[in-house]
Parts: sequence; structure tokens; C-alpha cells
Amino acid sequence: MLAPAEGGLLDLLESSQRPCVLLKVPRKHGKLTLLCDAKTDGSFLVHHFLSFYLKANCKVCFVALIQSFSHYNIVGQKLGVSLTTARERGQLVFLEGLKSSVDVFFRSQEEPHPLQFLREANTGNLQPLFEFVREALKPGDNAEAAWRCPVLLVDDLSVLLSLGVGAVAVLDFIHYCRATVCCELKGNIVTLVHDSGDAEDEENDVLLNGLSHQSHLILRAEGLATGFCRDVHGQLRILWRRPSQLTAQRDRSLTYQYKIQDKSVSFFAKGMSPAVL
Repeated sequence: MLAPAEGGLLDLLESSQRPCVLLKVPRKHGKLTLLCDAKTDGSFLVHHFLSFYLKANCKVCFVALIQSFSHYNIVGQKLGVSLTTARERGQLVFLEGLKSSVDVFFRSQEEPHPLQFLREANTGNLQPLFEFVREALKPGDNAEAAWRCPVLLVDDLSVLLSLGVGAVAVLDFIHYCRATVCCELKGNIVTLVHDSGDAEDEENDVLLNGLSHQSHLILRAEGLATGFCRDVHGQLRILWRRPSQLTAQRDRSLTYQYKIQDKSVSFFAKGMSPAVL
């Protein structure tokens, strides 16, 4: 039986899978982490990774397509980080999708913009967004040496599908980001995707399945089958994917339940919530 895990997500991953070093600064190869939520809100996972990497002194490019900068900053302050300070000192490069989506229509056609696809007939061209990520995380000459590994955080890729971008185009975008961030710069990528549970949403299924095959770690937040509960807010499935060359080893997965608190998240084995013991 799994023991209760009262610490944060980092403690949970390290205690459950000791060889897992995804949340540590990578020494050789970068990692892709897929965050997925189904019938619940998995944004607490995004806030965890954002605060963790900022505290770890990593250079972070945050493509925020779902919420404003002030929203993430308020939550970050509860977790002990200031996004305003991180952005001012060059550690955080923040793309505020809600604001930028309006700005793109008031720029001249010649001015480059990460969300240029919004005003083009061909909405599958995400090259300007990739160029923004590459420029944000490329090594600098002086102050950049102080930062540790680069990190790309996207919240969330499902928004691109809602804006008319095809799943294949989004997967191509992630492929180029992996080649640059993970392989070339030895950094990490963390991205959130919603699982709508709609069998007719083929584009979302293609995106989710494609990212699942590329990911080194999958964190899937799910709502409880029994519905709302005051003391247990959902369950988190953790899947560590083995490298393809290690055919002798199989993927490993664990499931924990969790409760979201004001400044932290408590994890515990199924049926072992402190409220029911």
C-alpha cells in the first residue's frame, strides 16, 4: 500500500520514483513533461512547475494563453516567488496571450508577432511563436550565464486548437521546441493539455496522444468519479515513461489523491485522506 505523501509535488515524485530526476536541473538531456487534466482544473500543476523552476534559478519562457500575468503573479506570491521581479531581472520571459491576441491586430503586417497566425488565413503557421521561444531562451553573453537550464512552460496548448490551429501544426511546434530547448540547450519543456473526454474531438485526441508518446513524464489530474468532495479534490496519475532503447524496462505509474490548499497541495494514497482516517 502506498504511504501518504503530505509534502509537495516535488517530494511526491522523488519519494515515489527515486531515479526520477525530471524536476532537477538536467545534466545531459532535457525532458518533456505533459500535464493533463480531465473533468477538473489542473492549473495547480502549472503553478507548481513555474514556482519550482524560478526558485531553482532557471531561465523560464512562459507562454501563457489562458490567464493574465497578474493572475499568475498573485498565485506565485502565495508560493513564494515574484513573477514581476523575475521578469524585471530577465529570468522570466512572459508572453501574455490574452493581451497579445488583441495587440496583434493593431500592429502593421510587417511587424513580427508571436501570435501572427491569428490574422493570417493559414492558421497553421506557428513559426513566429517558435522564433519567440528560441529568442527568449537563447544563451546570452554575460548575465545569462547566471541562469541554470532553460525551461519552456506552456499553459495551455488546447487553446491553440480552439483558435483554429490544427493538432499536427501544434505537434510540429512542440517538435521544434524540443529540438531547440531539450536537445540543443539541454533544458526542459512543461505543457498543459485538456482532455475533453469528447470522442468526437479528434484534433484534441491527436494532440494528446502525440504528446503522450513524446513525454518523459505524464501528470494527469482527474476529477473524482463520485463527484465533489470537500476533503479530496481529485486524483493525480503519475506515469514515468522509459526511453525507447530500454526495452527491458516498462513504464511505471502511480495514483495519488490530493487536496488543494491555499498555499500548497497535499497528496495521499487513495482512501487515506486525513479526513477519513
